[in-house]
Amino acid sequence: MSASFGDSTMQQDAARLKVTHEGDIVQVEFTSRKILDEGNIAEIGDQLSALVETEHRPRLVISFAGVDHLSSAALGTLITINNKVKNRDGQLRLCNISPQIFEVFLITKLNTLFHIYPTIKEALESLRSGAQTGRLQ
Repeated sequence: MSASFGDSTMQQDAARLKVTHEGDIVQVEFTSRKILDEGNIAEIGDQLSALVETEHRPRLVISFAGVDHLSSAALGTLITINNKVKNRDGQLRLCNISPQIFEVFLITKLNTLFHIYPTIKEALESLRSGAQTGRLQ
């Protein structure tokens, strides 16, 4: 994937997020391999909430590329963000989730709540087209 992902990029070092805007789609990537610390998770939640609240109908893709550990508090934050996105008539896609983290989504049945895609390309395409082909179950 050599294409540029947007017209503006903003680093959020404190929250360990890289945020890129591509048209009306907001792409978020974690810059930390471990999302475990409750203080950082709260900051991540605040940053994601702010992104959702600035959009009328938010369309977010959250990439977990490079993330190897995710706490239950982080899962709770994702559920909260998903609810906020839905309440604003938006869409959320998750992608690039490692097999061991995806296993947690399967065990908790969160794979049925979230739209999870293998790659960022497929997640972005699902938002653009409205289709859900390629979704991991």
